[in-house]
Amino acid sequence: MSQYALTNPIAVLVNKAPEEFTRADLINVIETNQIERITFHYTGLDSKLKELRIPIANRYQAERILADGERVDGSSLFKGMVDAGLSDLYVVPVYRTAFLNPFNRGSLDFICRYLTPDGELAPFTLDSILYNAYQLFQERTGYEFYGLGELEFFLLTEPERQLYTAQKQRGYHAAGPFVKTAQIVDEMVHHITQITGAVKYAHSEVGYIESVRSDHPEIKGREAEQLEIEFLPTPIDHAADNLVLARWLIRNIAYKYNAVATFTPKLEEGVAGNGMHVHMELRKNGINVMTTAEGDLTEPARRMIGGLCAYADTLTAFGNTTSSAYLRLVPNQEAPTRVCWSQSNRSAMIRVPLGWSKVNNLAQLLNPQQIEQFEDVKGRQTVELRTPDGSAITHLLLAGITMAAEYGLTSPDALEVADKLYVEGNIFKNKQLLETLTPLPKSCVESAHILLEKRALYERDRIFPPSMIDYVARLLTAENDENINEYLIDLPADDRLHETRKIMHKDLHRH
Repeated sequence: MSQYALTNPIAVLVNKAPEEFTRADLINVIETNQIERITFHYTGLDSKLKELRIPIANRYQAERILADGERVDGSSLFKGMVDAGLSDLYVVPVYRTAFLNPFNRGSLDFICRYLTPDGELAPFTLDSILYNAYQLFQERTGYEFYGLGELEFFLLTEPERQLYTAQKQRGYHAAGPFVKTAQIVDEMVHHITQITGAVKYAHSEVGYIESVRSDHPEIKGREAEQLEIEFLPTPIDHAADNLVLARWLIRNIAYKYNAVATFTPKLEEGVAGNGMHVHMELRKNGINVMTTAEGDLTEPARRMIGGLCAYADTLTAFGNTTSSAYLRLVPNQEAPTRVCWSQSNRSAMIRVPLGWSKVNNLAQLLNPQQIEQFEDVKGRQTVELRTPDGSAITHLLLAGITMAAEYGLTSPDALEVADKLYVEGNIFKNKQLLETLTPLPKSCVESAHILLEKRALYERDRIFPPSMIDYVARLLTAENDENINEYLIDLPADDRLHETRKIMHKDLHRH
């Protein structure tokens, strides 16, 4: 296979694409690289990666582990959902996810799936719910569903020299020396790309804080730069693994540099928050089917948008799970508050970004010496859901989005919903239009109420277990944040700032 600097080293060693890795290939890696241990990773109920380290002393042990996995205590990993008397689960490696641990070169690592004692996917785990949602989608629609996430985060470092300081809310795509964390971000992108093969780009984002004001010792007084790493489209279940794995890598690399990476939705009032926008596309036999030959959205693409709009007020239950999320979802910011969609409009809940659907080979206009054209046979058009943020429960959010897309493609009224909710221009400058659009929830508590009221959207076809809906509702209700914005507005200015920061900083590392 072709080798580039960021090609997965295991793929180079065995000369195969990751989807073709076999147990024999992995044994070869273990023996050739003198691997000391296998490390299993799997997503817990808190949406963070867990790990199990397994030292390898001989070939038989390695073969057995790769063939059958290991067992774990499900009642601890899924506390409150699995009874202690029936708690054993198997964790079994997915071979295509194999990677060399960048923090421990003696370890060969895998993403695992949870299996029951009967050898079936455990129905209550986050990854199984997404997998089952995607299976339903494919069976009902005949399409493939691809997704990508935009990971926005703040990287907080100890301030050194106050030279070339960045401007507040002017950090978008800034370059050094005004951005100080480029070396750290380059290392993050290096490892995420080698492991997943699915990074599109990285850049600095709008937000910048010269010195964080907080009572939280982890971030107090630190300089904060906002950054983004965006992914390439992959099958929706792969996309969730990529995002959770990337967050693990980002945090570990930040720690190596005595920095703090946080995906918290809001870090300071008046400073951009951390979104986790999700782009999605429909494919047929690997080819994007989002646009017509003229570059307009196809009917299936518009139906998918209609489904997302129909599910929108419940998706916040999975995509916006802390009180600070609702300090980000406020009017007149680049964050949505109403159910609607539009073309290249950042005030809308769903945006249809530029996708090279009406133009291509643009570099030829600037480089006339380039005669040979590039043929993009797959297509690149996506639609973007702008509601989710860094507090999202990643696998559940993407499972909910998948069910919304399936609903849109199979529901007779989805096209009508999409046509009705199309808007143009900044919706916050059109009061008459704004009043006709359904508002999104304004708090975790409201999101919980709507989720419970409409739980059948997710429990249909036995995709989301009722226990998972109940768990998420309890998680949201515990935030006790009903009327949070009204409460804060009524406080004196100094008290409001203090209370706002307490809310924003209490969940620096929720998911």
